[in-house]
Amino acid sequence: MDHFDLILKNGTVVTSSQERADIGCCDGKIVAIGDLGRAEATEVIDCTGLHVLPGIIDPHVHLREPGNASVETIHDGTKGAILGGVTTVFDMPNTAESVVSQEVLDRKRAMMPGKSWCDIGLYVGATKKNIDTLDTLEVQDNVCAIKVFAGSSTGDLLVDDDASLEALMRNGTRRVCYHSEDETRLQERKKLFSVGQPYRTHMEWRDVECAFLGTRRLMTLARKTGRKTHILHVSTAEELAYMRDFKDIGTVEVLVNHLTQVGPEVYDRLGGYAIMNPPIRDQRHYDASWAAVNAGDVDCIGSDHAPHSREAKERPWPLTSAGLTGVQTLVPIMLDHVNAGRLPLERMASLMSAGPARVYGAVGKGHIAPGYDADFTIVDLAHRRTIEESWITSPCGWTPFAGMSCTGWPIMTVIRGQAFMRDDEIIGSPRGAVVSFS
Repeated sequence: MDHFDLILKNGTVVTSSQERADIGCCDGKIVAIGDLGRAEATEVIDCTGLHVLPGIIDPHVHLREPGNASVETIHDGTKGAILGGVTTVFDMPNTAESVVSQEVLDRKRAMMPGKSWCDIGLYVGATKKNIDTLDTLEVQDNVCAIKVFAGSSTGDLLVDDDASLEALMRNGTRRVCYHSEDETRLQERKKLFSVGQPYRTHMEWRDVECAFLGTRRLMTLARKTGRKTHILHVSTAEELAYMRDFKDIGTVEVLVNHLTQVGPEVYDRLGGYAIMNPPIRDQRHYDASWAAVNAGDVDCIGSDHAPHSREAKERPWPLTSAGLTGVQTLVPIMLDHVNAGRLPLERMASLMSAGPARVYGAVGKGHIAPGYDADFTIVDLAHRRTIEESWITSPCGWTPFAGMSCTGWPIMTVIRGQAFMRDDEIIGSPRGAVVSFS
C-alpha cells in the first residue's frame, strides 16, 4: 500500500479542466493524482466541497525591506500573502538599498531565512551603471528577472534613453521586465498641472500616450535585438492591442486593480488611496483589459503590492505617494470575478500560477502535476466575506478594497506539502524558501 506525507482528499482539482481527485505528496513534491482511497498518509486533509488550485504566484510585490518597517516588511507582507492564498511572491528591487549588485543581492538573500512565510524570488534592478553586469546577475540563484524602470523610477533606477536600453537588451538572454511609461512625456506633462488639483488628475497627467509611447519604444528595441520582453502592469487598450503582434518575444502582465477599479469614480471615492502608476483608467480600458484576459492576450496577473504610510497617501495630489497594497486581497478579488462570470476558474489558475511560472521560468512551480512542488491554494467558491482592514497584516494597515464583498475565499495555503494557513489561522513559523529559476 502506498504511503504519502500528505494526501488532499476529495477536492476538485483545477488544471486545464476541473475534476474530483486526490493528490498525494512526498518530500514536498506532488507524486500522485487520482483515487488514493486505499493509500495511507502522515496527514490527510479533506477538501470536500473545495477547489484545489495550483499555488498562486504574485509576480509583482514590493516588500520594502530594507526600508520603513512601519509600512511593510518581508515578514508581514508574506504573512499577508499566505493569509490571502498566495504561495509564492517575486519581490521588486527598489528598496532603501536598491538590489543592483551582487553584494546587495547576497545581503537580500541572507534576509530570507526565518522571515518569509511564503516562497520568494528576487528581482535585480537595472541602472545605467550596472548594464555590463546584468548578464551575470540575471543567472544568479533566486533571481526571477531584471527589472527596468523606463519611466517613473526611484533613486538611480531609471534607464530611459534608447542607447542604454538597447545595450541592456543586448547583454543577457533571459526575459527582461519593464515599467513602461515615457519619462520625457511624463516630465513635460507634469508642468501642465499644479499641487492640490483633484486626485482624478493623475490619469490625465500619466495619460494613455505616456504608457503607449513607452511600450512602442521598448518593443521596437526588443524586435531589433531579439530580447524577450515582459511589459508589467499594462493598463491601456492601445497597448493590449499592440502587444498582440509581439507574442513571439513579448509577454503581458495586467494588475488586479485595472481589472477591478475604474476611474474617475475610484479617485473621487478613495482620494490618494487610488493613486498608483500607471494609473487606474476609465471604463474603456477596464473593458479592454477583460477582453484581453479572455482572448488569451494576457500572460499573468499580479497585485503590484506597494504599501505606503497613510500620511504619504493623504498628501495633496501630486505629492501623494503612488502605490497600493494588494498581495493579501489578490486571490479573493479574482475569485469574486470568477463568480461574477468574468473568467473561468481554469483561466484564473493559468494566469496566476502557470503563467507567472512560464514567463519567469520558476522551477517546479505553477502546475498540479507529478514532480512539481506541492503548492496549493485551496478555495471555497461559495464563501462570502467582506474585506476588512483589520485583516490586513501590512503595518501600513490599509487596503483600497476595504468594504468590498467577495464571493470565493482562500481556505488553505499549502507550500511544498505543508499547510501554512488554514481557516485564517497561521500554522508554524516563517519557513518560506527561495525559488530557483531556469
